[in-house]
Amino acid sequence: MLSSATSIPAKSEAHAAARSAAHAPVPHAFDFLDLKAQFASIRDEVMQAITEVMESQQFILGKEVRLFEEETAAMLVAKHAVACASGSDALLLAMMALGIGQNDEVITSPFTFVATGGAVARLGAKPVFVDIDPATFNIDPAKIEAAITPRTRAIMPVHLFGLAADLEPVVSLAKARNLAVIEDAAQAIMARYHERFVGTIGTFGCLSFFPSKNLGGAGDGGLITTEDADLADRLRLLRVHGSKKKYHHEILGTNSRLDSLQAAILRVKLRHLRDWTRGRQQRAEHYRELFRKSALVEFVRVPNAPSGDFEHVYNQFSIRCSKRNELREFLAAAGIPTEIYYPLPLHLQPAFAYLGHRIGDFPQAEMVSQEALALPVYPELTQSQQESVVGAIADFYLKKN
Repeated sequence: MLSSATSIPAKSEAHAAARSAAHAPVPHAFDFLDLKAQFASIRDEVMQAITEVMESQQFILGKEVRLFEEETAAMLVAKHAVACASGSDALLLAMMALGIGQNDEVITSPFTFVATGGAVARLGAKPVFVDIDPATFNIDPAKIEAAITPRTRAIMPVHLFGLAADLEPVVSLAKARNLAVIEDAAQAIMARYHERFVGTIGTFGCLSFFPSKNLGGAGDGGLITTEDADLADRLRLLRVHGSKKKYHHEILGTNSRLDSLQAAILRVKLRHLRDWTRGRQQRAEHYRELFRKSALVEFVRVPNAPSGDFEHVYNQFSIRCSKRNELREFLAAAGIPTEIYYPLPLHLQPAFAYLGHRIGDFPQAEMVSQEALALPVYPELTQSQQESVVGAIADFYLKKN
């Protein structure tokens, strides 16, 4: 039984109905994310874009990157967009542009990919973790103020799995305490908060184009959005070793350039992103309907259905469930792929052991890390495949109960 869910005993007739629907066979083994299906739908466009770059022999920054930055900024209604080598570098460059470094502190979530806290630590600053709201998986705004110290320079909320963090109280607190807000929007391109796209509300928004993201390249890539022209200029300087003139370096930067091939591919995919986002949202709603009809309420909790102030883009459809590891093994045996994001919160990772955290320091993040299980969700996923997923989950729990 879920540790924080209200226990609602399932009725015997609901169990019977669920069992009858639980034996739909898996049509065939399928992927957790089928990038080949996506590529098949845009193959000619992508190959043409690659060919044009190859014929130009211009591979670093240049026209394709500039156009991709402009097109992404226009789509997100952001004033400035600066492309870089990865989502991890986007976080790093944002903090470098603010001068964050030794002895500074940045407040963030412990329930996220390692790059979030890792980028802070790489600059010699200290990641200060704040527990999450288990209903959203995102940082709990009510807990942030108590974590602020004289060394705090920024708050880094993560829009996890494609759902915006509750930014209004975060931004309000940051303004009152003269702190920057760096949005980790790596998983949330096109997610909305109060009618604005995430990544355009704080000081910076940091995106990732890792292949599994909603807008994924053919390798690594990232981008930073900002409304501040001076900060955008500094980002452009930092990504090329602090150089405006060849072999003359105004500041110490790094090599974090998006290459033209990635930009060209991403420009093609950007044209389809709205449709792909709707496809993910439709499949998330179909999952909700299937779970509503099941007898699984005491075993499975689906992601929060966002209100009008939030628009979820479902980079992941991550349920919370009891007996998570057993369920995952059962589904794998049935040919149904799943993933665990994330099995160990950052404060318990060996890489952050120097911070001195222990089990129990952030109980909500720890609990969710034991219960979260991501189900396949992407535009090409079929309804019959989704029905097989939920049917197998019902089979697992109802056979055991």
